[in-house]
Amino acid sequence: MIHVQKILYPTDFSTYSNLAYFHAVGLAETYEASLTVVYVYRPGSAESAGGDRRYWRGQLEQVRPANPDIAVYHAFLEGDPATEITRYAADAGIDVIVIGTHGRTGVDRLVMGSVAEKVMREAACSVLVVKLPKAAPAPERPHTAGVTG
Repeated sequence: MIHVQKILYPTDFSTYSNLAYFHAVGLAETYEASLTVVYVYRPGSAESAGGDRRYWRGQLEQVRPANPDIAVYHAFLEGDPATEITRYAADAGIDVIVIGTHGRTGVDRLVMGSVAEKVMREAACSVLVVKLPKAAPAPERPHTAGVTG
């Protein structure tokens, strides 16, 4: 039997991490688990240039499930996101990390790195990686042979 009491949801406030949020909340409801929302502030990064620590801490505090039965906690960390997420998860005894991914491949992944991939490799607990679904293929044009207009 799967035993889940503590869920960690790291966010960077992107669309990718927002999708993972709904999975994390669903798991928390299903297992009656607590949910810890974590944001890792990276001093000197492009995103930190858009606001100071107080701004990002305020954004973090606003992330709360609509279900009042879910115990929610917040953690504001600083440093390398993958390192801090895995360290926090180990220290807090987290059972599952639910993290979004951009789904980069090839050169983009090599250049940008993947926080989700590093967390998945380094975490001592289970990791659920959530990505946006691929766009559905465009339907083929209807066959118009013999149609004149």
